[in-house]
Amino acid sequence: MKYANKKVTDLKIAYIGGGSRGWAWGLMSDLAATEDMCGTVYLYDIDYDAAKKNETIGNRIKDVKGCKSPWKYRAVKSARAAYKDADFVVISILPATFDEMESDVHAPEKYGIYQSVGDTAGAGGIIRALRTIPMFEEIAECIKKYCPNAWVINYTNPMTICTKTLYRVFPEIKAFGCCHEVFGTQKLLAAALDDMCGIKDVKREEIKVNVVGVNHFTWLTSAQYEDIDIFPIYREFAEKYKDTGYGDAADKNWMNKSFFSREKVKLDLFLRYGYIAAAGDRHLAEFCPGKWYLKDPETVEKWGFGLTTVKWRKEDLKRRLERSERLYKNEEKFEIRETGEEGVQQMRALLGLCDLVTNVNIPNRGQIPNLPMGAVVETNAVFRANSLTPVFAGNIPEEIYPLISRVSGEQDRVLDAALARDLDGVFACFANDANVELPLDDARKLFDEMINNTKKYLKMYF
Repeated sequence: MKYANKKVTDLKIAYIGGGSRGWAWGLMSDLAATEDMCGTVYLYDIDYDAAKKNETIGNRIKDVKGCKSPWKYRAVKSARAAYKDADFVVISILPATFDEMESDVHAPEKYGIYQSVGDTAGAGGIIRALRTIPMFEEIAECIKKYCPNAWVINYTNPMTICTKTLYRVFPEIKAFGCCHEVFGTQKLLAAALDDMCGIKDVKREEIKVNVVGVNHFTWLTSAQYEDIDIFPIYREFAEKYKDTGYGDAADKNWMNKSFFSREKVKLDLFLRYGYIAAAGDRHLAEFCPGKWYLKDPETVEKWGFGLTTVKWRKEDLKRRLERSERLYKNEEKFEIRETGEEGVQQMRALLGLCDLVTNVNIPNRGQIPNLPMGAVVETNAVFRANSLTPVFAGNIPEEIYPLISRVSGEQDRVLDAALARDLDGVFACFANDANVELPLDDARKLFDEMINNTKKYLKMYF
């Protein structure tokens, strides 16, 4: 890369999962909207044809209205070509296919276990982790071999375990995990300021928060807008909407919207514990005892969020594949739409083009003193030129410590057992998960069935 007149050129980004029909297009939009850096994105994917189509799509963007930075895109067949001397590595992959995820999410239903996402916690999250960990071991080895000084941005779930795997294989790696869930909570706090105080047009970045916890089970211990403490306002907001939820009560079709939420789980957790749960309800519910929010579909409906079925994901993939063909054949024009994700802003800050404070997932170096050192946690961090420094977040409050410490401990133990290829050790975590409330024999039957359903991707464990 080269620096000239506050602009960085000749950057190399290795995009692992570069055949993506969705995330890749979002990255392309965000890069095109940035004026002060440019370079080449190397698209690497086990589906080379998909990466090749994204190469064609990406290389047309320089001629799209609103493009401020003409990036080049190149699909490559070898890991070496992708990683070699990369400045940044972006990881966004689907471990296996939606057929395997269908087992992750829906096989437990015959035992009365329901999951709203199934990619981070619970039975589905643990089995998904078994497929993902060996992939991330390989990714970490490639980074160590070909671009040890690169900054690595992970978007893949289960976020905590994926990021921790990178550090276990290559301790010197400069990696962090990105998630937008806290952003949605900041937007809800802005809505609360409007609803309760008439303070309008507050941008989510203007709400300053202290973040603690683990990915998808993040909490805010403070939240402030200018000189206003938002906690008392949010309590009034939570009391007002605890029964109806916050949203359009007239919308009778909300259960058909797989990602819809009335925020009732988030509000309920605040009223229970006094701290702001800062992820989407679909994620938060999966970290709590199963009978709280996920007992059955009727309970889920009562709490105002949806069960995202893998059938819906497959139908959505079909739509995205069709759009990929249209974009590839130039039958649909690419539009630059910034995603609201912060990956590109993080790159800019690490290049010295700006400063940034935002929430990320990195190993605990003391930013949360009452969780183990080295456990991957989600807190704020400061991004500056070639520097990522965690912000001291303080102890997790005792009211929510048992919830978060249990999850953190389970995630570390799953990783230890998976790296040792110890399926019995993984099963011990599986059977003890808060959302797997089964007799031990039934838990074993379910575990073995789910392992068998995804065995094609688990050969290294046998």
